[in-house]
Amino acid sequence: MEALIIARRLRVPVEGAGDETSGWGQVAARQLDAALLSVGFTCSPALLDRLARLPGEQVIDLGVRVLAAVRRLVGDHVEHNAYFVDFPRNVPDTLEFWAGLLREAMLDPVAAARVRPGILNLLDLPRYGSYQHTYADLLAAHAELVSLAEDRVTVLELGGSLRDEARDLYLSLAESEVPLAAEDLAALRALAAFCADLHADDQPERVPVRENRAVINEARLAAGRPLLVDTVTDVLRLAALCSGGDVTLTTPTRLRSFRRAERRILLAALDAVPAAKHGDVLRHREQWKRLGERLHPHEHPRFPRAAQVFDVARGVRKAASFGSRVETALAAGRTGEAVSLLEHTPGALLRRLDHLLRAGGGSAVLEAAERAAAQASGRVLLSLREHLQNRLAPVDRVFTNRHGRAWTTSDTRAPLDEEALHRTLAILDEEIGRRLPDPGELIVDPAVLDVALPLSGKAVVPGLGMLPRGSLSLVEGELLRFFVHWRQRERRTDYDLSALMLDSTYDNPAHISWTSYANDFAAYSGDLTEAPDGASEFVDVRLVGATKPIIIPQVHIYAGEPFDEAAEAFFGYMTRDAAQEGRPFEPRTVRMKSDLRGSGRIALPLVFLRGDDAWRVKWLHLYLSGRPSFNQVEGNRITASLLVRSIVERHYLSVGYLVGLLRARSSASPTGGQVTYIGLEAPADLPEGARIYTSATLHELIPA
Repeated sequence: MEALIIARRLRVPVEGAGDETSGWGQVAARQLDAALLSVGFTCSPALLDRLARLPGEQVIDLGVRVLAAVRRLVGDHVEHNAYFVDFPRNVPDTLEFWAGLLREAMLDPVAAARVRPGILNLLDLPRYGSYQHTYADLLAAHAELVSLAEDRVTVLELGGSLRDEARDLYLSLAESEVPLAAEDLAALRALAAFCADLHADDQPERVPVRENRAVINEARLAAGRPLLVDTVTDVLRLAALCSGGDVTLTTPTRLRSFRRAERRILLAALDAVPAAKHGDVLRHREQWKRLGERLHPHEHPRFPRAAQVFDVARGVRKAASFGSRVETALAAGRTGEAVSLLEHTPGALLRRLDHLLRAGGGSAVLEAAERAAAQASGRVLLSLREHLQNRLAPVDRVFTNRHGRAWTTSDTRAPLDEEALHRTLAILDEEIGRRLPDPGELIVDPAVLDVALPLSGKAVVPGLGMLPRGSLSLVEGELLRFFVHWRQRERRTDYDLSALMLDSTYDNPAHISWTSYANDFAAYSGDLTEAPDGASEFVDVRLVGATKPIIIPQVHIYAGEPFDEAAEAFFGYMTRDAAQEGRPFEPRTVRMKSDLRGSGRIALPLVFLRGDDAWRVKWLHLYLSGRPSFNQVEGNRITASLLVRSIVERHYLSVGYLVGLLRARSSASPTGGQVTYIGLEAPADLPEGARIYTSATLHELIPA
């Protein structure tokens, strides 16, 4: 729990106030701060002062745990060796490298005997694909990193007690208006169990996201408390989660048996759902049949509506789903009837607004949309706002699922009426602005203005420096270095780090990979083909003098275990100045690091773009299906360039949009004393009681 809080919030939970400053505690605190600086972190003055007041032994114990947590966060918990010991210096020409390996193999009688006439697999050459030196040899070959003021220094803040910090993180995740990433959902599950005995006032007031609600309900079910349910599907999600299955219901789950007390709570929750919502059962009919076999609803006659749910699943009772009624009306051209149905579910109406406007709904649709806007969730309003602003100047459509798998296609939809479009945008702006709190004195870090609003967190893996898909941020430094590290679990696994480089038209490709080690401005650290103890690969790019303005790092699964089956797999990038040297991996220069995951065989984490004045990075969080094996950068160039172009050209709703609405609200009704700060990191001089939104809590900006 402590490591989770440090990683998610960059806050160190400290129990007790401590005594007066003691020499031993103060010395231990200074030692911890020095150790943290070596990996690019430091203690805030408040944290350093609190640690100095604790017994030295307690500071040492806490410091060991804190250092381990931040080293894992930045990727420094493993040894990053490189195939070429001098990398990025002395990287050989690709052809000369292979010729040298072949020459050595032919001079070795044992190796030469394995080379059959007419068949030559270069990857099987004896010295290829595994380290030819130790990590100590690598360290000896590199000078110490020259420390510069531009190196990353991330401040760790003083936290409250572990219980208080866990509660705050629990409430932030539980009450999130946006769906969480799988890792955050797992964190919420652990937090819900940890906070199960909190007073009712410390429990979430509302849980708008269905998957989050299932996680909270699991803890409530274990404690014997009533469930938070407003649809029958909420109960099915809970049953799947309790059985170790898929809470999204995408994959069918083998349901476990439930104790009698659990069955009673689940049936009571089902019984409380109005019969008008029983049509939702049809979406997961087979899973409902299996759940009926576990709950025995007819043994509980005091829950008659619960029994009706399972009758619908078996076809004994008829219940038309809401979606089917709407689709029938639209298919028959009865747009007015569809609008009348959808007005009972404002969110569904707004999600279908584009279709309704193209179906000829006219002013009636706009009037219904205006009424629906006052009742729909803030996330739906913002998602529609982003969708409609891209209809002003259509670009290719891009679709992504919860695993980051994506595809793109041309936008062939008929254009929307311009007057109706602008009227809808004005309605949305007014309603979104009305829901935002009065910020009082608003302080904004300009670096956060181009960060995309986190309207969904499912594809974004938590990590260091992570931002939502579509976010744009400045890249500082002259040298850019990508890295990937993986460790296989059971079978030989070969990941390949590569970089696709394109011109401004997304054409004329060049690449760096195991088939092309270097060009005029980039170099590859060498190919490793197995990782029983872990393996790291690097790509170095000199931004000054780079001849291609678009650089797309990629991680390919050439053979072996998928990203989510490997024992460990993560990607990141570093920036340095030309004067700095150091090891291939230096934690102080890491700007971003996160785990690789998902069923895709090719990862596209981000893209680097050269503008008129500087380089910037845009966040992708995409995965391509790829082939079952032997994936290479040459084989996915067209798909990757099309997908990246669709993300780059799409207009994402940014934090700057909300800041504009907040400033208008602040000037209209100024509130004395209240300070609101929005930025990537919080400065140290904010007044006590200020509302603070950083990259870790941007989801809290989304209005209800």
